[in-house]
Amino acid sequence: MARTAEAFGTLDIFVSNAGILTRGTIDTYTLEDFDRMVAINVRAAFVGIQAAAQEMNDGGRIVIIGSCTAIRTAVPGASVYSMTKAALVGLVRGAAIDLAPRAITVNNVQPGPTATDMSSAHAELAKTLIPLKRMGDVSEVASFVSYLASEEAGFITGASLTIDGGYVA
Repeated sequence: MARTAEAFGTLDIFVSNAGILTRGTIDTYTLEDFDRMVAINVRAAFVGIQAAAQEMNDGGRIVIIGSCTAIRTAVPGASVYSMTKAALVGLVRGAAIDLAPRAITVNNVQPGPTATDMSSAHAELAKTLIPLKRMGDVSEVASFVSYLASEEAGFITGASLTIDGGYVA
């Protein structure tokens, strides 16, 4: 963050999009995998928010990319992933309150199944689980993030907003 601010001036927008999924049922999940998932999915978001806020202009925008699994764990082996994404909901609420005096908004976008290199193999399964009968497109998620980073979204903060084609409906 410091290098970015040094190169471009103060920061206006920060988007945290780091995350991993290591599957395993709760009775067999290793502590090493648990610690790695928490470090990347939760700690990295915290550190990113903290660093961004230190370099950010008043009125800035922070957007975290979570997952609709914070609401619904639909498959076995995703409990730890879901837990990490649910932790982001609480983190965003608290950070929004902490940064409100500076008019910095903090929000969480919770995509459902989205067509990416990591998830494309599950496209047919998604058609049976999602009411809109398709996976989301990355451009749909990106445009939602773009809106939250805009001036028009200045009264939205502390929100976890789901974009999932009706998956958790």
